[in-house]
Amino acid sequence: MSKPGRQTALPPLDDSFLPKRRKPVPNAFVLDAIASLSPYTRPMFGCLAVYVKDKIVLILRDKLTSTGDNGVWLATTEEHHESLQREFPHMRSIQVLGKPVTGWQVLPTDAPDFETSALHACELVLAGDPRIGKAPGTRASAKSKKPKSAKTSAKDRTKR
Repeated sequence: MSKPGRQTALPPLDDSFLPKRRKPVPNAFVLDAIASLSPYTRPMFGCLAVYVKDKIVLILRDKLTSTGDNGVWLATTEEHHESLQREFPHMRSIQVLGKPVTGWQVLPTDAPDFETSALHACELVLAGDPRIGKAPGTRASAKSKKPKSAKTSAKDRTKR
């Protein structure tokens, strides 16, 4: 037999205690297409970065701002733009990054061949095409960086 107890009203649920709803994965068909490589994802820039092994290969973007950059971003370098442009005629540099030419290139969702192009990019990733994919943290080679000018310390100036 249960003990009679005081009945207290529970306070109404506050939304802050509920788990956050995850946004749907933009262009999820891309992940399906490369599933055999066991890709993993991480949030990046409010988008979804897609990694295969130790390389970032794609970013999936569907945001309400700067919608022209929505689509599938390809992790590549400037040296590969020309050859990739032949395969993806609507590919271009990301505009939200504020530079005229960027290593990242986008296959925009508003292009007439978006899905075909995105699936072709997946085929290149599956084939291990070296034009797509970057190891995180790598930038332009040391040869391409300008050497910093040598600064003299205050100690050196007083010796003169």
